[in-house]
Amino acid sequence: MSAIAVELPAEVREARDGLIAFARAEVLPRHEKHRALLEDSRRLYREDGRFSDEAVALIGEVRRAAAKAGFYAMCVPQALGGGGLGHLAYYVGWEELFRLCGPQNWLMLYVISHWAFGPSRLLEHTTKQAQERILGPMMAGEASMCFGLSEPGAGSDAAALATRAVPEGDGWRISGRKIWTTNAPIADYCIVFAVTDPKMASARKGGISAFLVPTASPGFEVQRVIRLFGHIGGDEAEIRLDDVYVERWQLVGELNRGFEAALYGVSLGRIYNSARAVGYGRWALERALEYSQIREAFGRPISDYQGVTFPLAESAAELHAAHLMGLNSAMLLDQGQQAVKELSMTKAYSVQAGFRAVDRAMQTHGALGFTNEVGLYHAWHSLRIVNVADGTNEILNRTVVQRMLKGDVEL
Repeated sequence: MSAIAVELPAEVREARDGLIAFARAEVLPRHEKHRALLEDSRRLYREDGRFSDEAVALIGEVRRAAAKAGFYAMCVPQALGGGGLGHLAYYVGWEELFRLCGPQNWLMLYVISHWAFGPSRLLEHTTKQAQERILGPMMAGEASMCFGLSEPGAGSDAAALATRAVPEGDGWRISGRKIWTTNAPIADYCIVFAVTDPKMASARKGGISAFLVPTASPGFEVQRVIRLFGHIGGDEAEIRLDDVYVERWQLVGELNRGFEAALYGVSLGRIYNSARAVGYGRWALERALEYSQIREAFGRPISDYQGVTFPLAESAAELHAAHLMGLNSAMLLDQGQQAVKELSMTKAYSVQAGFRAVDRAMQTHGALGFTNEVGLYHAWHSLRIVNVADGTNEILNRTVVQRMLKGDVEL
């Protein structure tokens, strides 16, 4: 029985069901087989904080298997060789994967091509020469990329970039630093955003361009892995570009108009993180409901106590609302609308609702909720991060209000 009155399109339902079957066949068994590696940080990461060779190999296995099964590029435009399913399938697919696998079976992160790690609509703006070089390996899951936008002094205010691309011959020399670049430690390519016209950029009228840069390029260096929450490794990195030369074929989109690609990428990130929050929230809520019926206190299951169950009911309502908001925003994007206000509301609300659901599930479990075995703290960490990623809640609220003040008051 569905809690949603509107039925999803047949192709989206088929993709969702196929993803669930694929995850059960390819992701969960791999985690079971390699759990000693994947859950032991001392084996999972190298001394410098990067994934170990064994972990990178497993990530590649999942990407290639998903590509072979037709799921990896299912939302990539058909013009690039993908399935062309669009934003709704992207949202539904990710939400189901996060709900099914939870935070511990994290290889599922590589089942669908993440907009910043693999092929997506962003690559429509690359040149024909670039597509001839990279599309084959990217679509097959053999190569990956990262998204170099944020800088030490330019986070939410991405227009304040300090990285510069200076013309030289028929190309440019790029110098600068990037930070919070997810997947950078194992990526083969990076889409780097740099100022190409300082006057336009300072007036906030463009002047920013995007370039496809192989991470093996001379002068491109992943300086360090950024460790979060006391972990000994991770996949966030700081990048330094020192006179990295790029040719005209590496330009992504139009010169001085790269910020448009950045904004679209961030929009995809907000769809992804909304689905992530709802999926993890539902996973956590289901764990809490199960536990509340078997854990006893004072001779009765704790599900008999309103102090335990009412917070779970509140999270159920919040997750239901967040889910509907996510579906709506994805459908608006598929209709060709920008949905800036709706997507901003969706992401801000979803990540907070998901975080509260996980926190309440931890409270339901008591001290057990803090243990590695249950996995709730992994989801807690993840959702605490996405309350900042791809636009903080404060920035998103600012965007909503600005839109409304300009007359966009439809709700």
